Amino acid sequence: MKTALTIAGSDSSGGAGIQADIKTMSAHGIYAMSAITALTAQNTTGVYGILESDPDFLANQLDCIFTDIYPDAVKIGMVSSAALIEVIAQKLKQYHAKNIVVDPVMVATSGSRLIAEDAVEALKQNLLPIATVLTPNIPEAEVLSGLSISGSADMEAAAKQISEKYGCAVLCKGGHNINDADDLLWENGSGRWFYGKRINNPNTHGTGCTLSSAIASNLAKGMTLERSVQRAKEYLSGALAAMLDLGKGQGPMNHLYALKGEFVDE
Repeated sequence: MKTALTIAGSDSSGGAGIQADIKTMSAHGIYAMSAITALTAQNTTGVYGILESDPDFLANQLDCIFTDIYPDAVKIGMVSSAALIEVIAQKLKQYHAKNIVVDPVMVATSGSRLIAEDAVEALKQNLLPIATVLTPNIPEAEVLSGLSISGSADMEAAAKQISEKYGCAVLCKGGHNINDADDLLWENGSGRWFYGKRINNPNTHGTGCTLSSAIASNLAKGMTLERSVQRAKEYLSGALAAMLDLGKGQGPMNHLYALKGEFVDE
């Protein structure tokens, strides 16, 4: 059985973070493991508290995972401080981790800020250069590239710049009133668009976590990055189309039950 590790924060409402990652990986037939960077008090309406893991304890979690059940892929989500980012980068290098998917989480879907200013610089210096692929949304791509994005051409310019600067592939996600649900993968000096139809579903809490975890799951199975992105996008579209509504706010998606088993086999 293929394995994957998610390094991220816990979402007490179960719709994003570690919980969404594990549900998504499990739905793909992957054995999921986790290293928790923070506990959060949150629901679909916002983030109301963050309690960070101690850097030494995070290192301990990673040592335990890599020395016993080596992951075929690693997904990195919310990491709110520079100290934690440095620990993650050090351990991934130490254990020669592969298929590293970095979702540079800076702001939650609800608008809550999830990362300190100094952590953004640590992310750029330590994690991005060792990533296989980054999955920024439009605001995150603007921060990482220093460019303003208002259309498809801007997405291409930003993705190209980020990819060349950090030496990794970049999946620049659409939305944010830019181009509906069209995403751009920039890899090895060229781009490919993945077109999608915008689904009118308010239950978007955790969509970024789900997409990056699905990509990591597919990479763990040995798929190419392009194929991994295509399959992940299909999975997320199916989950959104299921229209599951659980909450009074944005309503967290229950990814595991939305498409249970459908993406286990290629």
